Amino acid sequence: MSTSAALKPAATQPDLAAVKQRQHGAWSSGDYAIVGTTLQIVGEQLCEALDLRAGSKVLDVAAGNGNATLAAARRWCDVTSTDYVPALLKRGRERAAAEHLMIEFREADAEALPFADGSYDVVLSTFGVMFTPDQDKAASELARVCKSGGKIGLANWTPQGFIGQLFKTIGKYVAPPAGVKSPALWGTPARLEEMFGSQASEIAAEPRMFVFRYRSPDHMIDVFRSFYGPMLKAFAALDESGQASLKRDLLALLGEFNHADDGTIVVRSEYLEAVITKR
Repeated sequence: MSTSAALKPAATQPDLAAVKQRQHGAWSSGDYAIVGTTLQIVGEQLCEALDLRAGSKVLDVAAGNGNATLAAARRWCDVTSTDYVPALLKRGRERAAAEHLMIEFREADAEALPFADGSYDVVLSTFGVMFTPDQDKAASELARVCKSGGKIGLANWTPQGFIGQLFKTIGKYVAPPAGVKSPALWGTPARLEEMFGSQASEIAAEPRMFVFRYRSPDHMIDVFRSFYGPMLKAFAALDESGQASLKRDLLALLGEFNHADDGTIVVRSEYLEAVITKR
């Protein structure tokens, strides 16, 4: 070993368990369902991209308040909805009951799914599994519980899209965990190939747009600040001056992406829709 190599400090491995605990706290705070329910159309479109067939066994991972869960159940699939935040599963149950949909809800960690190999025809996740600290482990779990010839459907925010830039802006004030890969990498074809390529016969990925619509820039920030865990936690970590500065930067970001000229918010946010066929 060379002297320079011997003197080089070893890379510090992130404490993924601690990161997961902090993330759990973030997603458990506020009320993500207030924001999540506005994303319903993404779950509907993903189910169409997957060409779901009635009677298929479907697993929704990191399901939040159940957008993709409900979409699959509306297509007469046998659906299991999972998340590691009980409050979000409760919201999903309430929505399913209101629509008289038969769905199984189960608390589960996306990195350690409590299901046997090849249990499901379709495994899907919309803006959920992308936030797991151990990306490779989570991807491996999605593939493990999907049967051979089955499909994995994903909707993930892209790095260059609005939400990707939103997290980048927040990261200027509250640094992301050191050594943990950016969630937005799930929104890139290259990263999907790294995680799923060895187990996939086909990976079809297409950029899509979700449109956020709010009453005004201040309204959107107030909603996210009150109910969207990561932003709620970011503001809570800052003093008054830092909060004001972060809000200015968020308003500037909204100004860059907003297509409305009537005082309201119409923000197009890119995400990657992926359908992965397992070997």
